[in-house]
Amino acid sequence: MNFTDGLDGLAIVPVVIAALVFAILSYVVGNHVFADYLQVHAVPGTGELAVFCAALVGAGLGFLWFNAPPASVFMGDTGSLSLGGALGALAVAIKHELVLCIVGGLFVVETLSVVIQVFWYKRTGRRVFLMAPIHHHFEKKGWAEPKIVIRFWIVSVILGMCGLATLKLR
Repeated sequence: MNFTDGLDGLAIVPVVIAALVFAILSYVVGNHVFADYLQVHAVPGTGELAVFCAALVGAGLGFLWFNAPPASVFMGDTGSLSLGGALGALAVAIKHELVLCIVGGLFVVETLSVVIQVFWYKRTGRRVFLMAPIHHHFEKKGWAEPKIVIRFWIVSVILGMCGLATLKLR
């Protein structure tokens, strides 16, 4: 998640979307009736994590108010690492770790772009992207910052819906 925090508003909306998805998942997994109906494993006591997810959503939206371009408040390493850790802990608690890879696919792509860039540059001395992480590559190609941010948000919404679709793909 830390690599994604490079443009104003880019990192927080995918976190809000992921928290919304995990709020639904934690409620479903924590409720035996819904878990039996959807044929997912029930994890007792995890329904209350939906409240934590709702708090993440509220805090994220409040932060976005001040982090929208031009930002007056910045997340930094402390915020991005703690939010990423919170999402990871939620996924482990409700036993949906692979769903986090889908819902947080934007974070995965950003990280992979850095890994690929460093690996390929050390190997050949040439770059794959104009700049890593990949959102900076698009900046170097001439895309405006709001265009990059909103398109990444759209991708995040689609990935969130794919993550929710895993409830019925059993």
